[in-house]
Amino acid sequence: MNIRTLNASSESFDQALNDLLSWDEQDDLAISQTVSKIISDVRQQGDSALISYTKELDCWSAASADELFVDSELLENTWIDLPQEQKNALTIAADRISAYAEHQKLESWGFDDEYGNRLGQKVTSLERVGVYVPGGKAAYPSSVLMNVIAAKVAGVSEIVMVTPTPNGELNSLVLAAAWLAGADKVIRVGGAQAVAALAYGTETVPAVDKIVGPGNIFVATAKKMVFGRVGIDMIAGPSEILIICDGKTDPDWIAMDLFSQAEHDENAQSILISLDAAFIQKVKSSIEKLLPTMERSAVIKASLENRGGFIYTRTKDEAIDIANKISPEHLELSVANADEWTGKIKNAGAIFVGRYTPEALGDYCAGPNHVLPTSGTARFCSPLGVYDFQKRTSIINCSKTGSSALSDTASVLARGEALTAHAKSAEYRKLR
Repeated sequence: MNIRTLNASSESFDQALNDLLSWDEQDDLAISQTVSKIISDVRQQGDSALISYTKELDCWSAASADELFVDSELLENTWIDLPQEQKNALTIAADRISAYAEHQKLESWGFDDEYGNRLGQKVTSLERVGVYVPGGKAAYPSSVLMNVIAAKVAGVSEIVMVTPTPNGELNSLVLAAAWLAGADKVIRVGGAQAVAALAYGTETVPAVDKIVGPGNIFVATAKKMVFGRVGIDMIAGPSEILIICDGKTDPDWIAMDLFSQAEHDENAQSILISLDAAFIQKVKSSIEKLLPTMERSAVIKASLENRGGFIYTRTKDEAIDIANKISPEHLELSVANADEWTGKIKNAGAIFVGRYTPEALGDYCAGPNHVLPTSGTARFCSPLGVYDFQKRTSIINCSKTGSSALSDTASVLARGEALTAHAKSAEYRKLR
């Protein structure tokens, strides 16, 4: 298999790394035009557009808009009928996700300044959010738990979940997860049409305040277009994993960790940084040995050949500098004394510390949210969390004395901006 191998000491390394990290977002005019039309159709035609696009794109027909909604009784019965092993797994994951999320709650606060003014911040939960759960190439009950539970812990009043059901086929694990997590409405609609319905509302789909959850390029483009009408969590690109290994971890483990992201998508990216050149060769051998045993071997192979990479570095600091430049969605520190490395990592969606912390645990049941920034956006973006479903309002309560004390400062600054009404508004409160 032909996987790019880079040497950090090479003069052309920076350009080679940029080439490795670049990818075609496909954010072209044709996609934008298609998504724009879908959004327009849903805004103008409402439910009828949803029914039409569901028939065209998901290949099943709904006689009415009511058929797009999954009955709560069906959700409950799906949970009841689920094999016990799957029930246990979903329950353990849900409990751990919820326990972690509880620590993320923002609280209102306030203080009194020297003038007796009361200043503070009020934290309020969003009233209604939309959760997009992909349902095309694969089903993701884990995404249901991660998104819905965070919103529930935040205190969101109503959670509307949308998910496509290609050929009309319902996924039992997704429905059971929706029941367990507490989604209030589950709608069998996907794509840009689902995003539009959540943003603008239809006769039966309520408009939401924020849309969260990953999707394909059409979903991502639609989220971009409706931002401003509603809030969004982020624009997610293909899955990524970056592993730093000192050469002391079983190469089969590292190969499988690389596979764990590569199997998502042909555009997913799996990169290994190692301070041991011989170890890179061992991992390559493990890849050749293990790839034929994988169910999604074709996708993994395409991903590794298209966007995978091995990087040889000479020092720990060099490896850390490269990791911070890449700013990966997932970063595994498969090294001795991994805790010592963690403090130097500035940019990563999630850090998996030590040889016994594979990224896969984070995807399902470790506890932290698996909705993470991709494509280098970990430089300025954070994982999805309870705080994404809470908003902050400033509180300013001036006393008579405090208002007077601040009026001169406000007046000077306002007049400096040539905003006379602002200045006089403040001056009127000055005690004479």
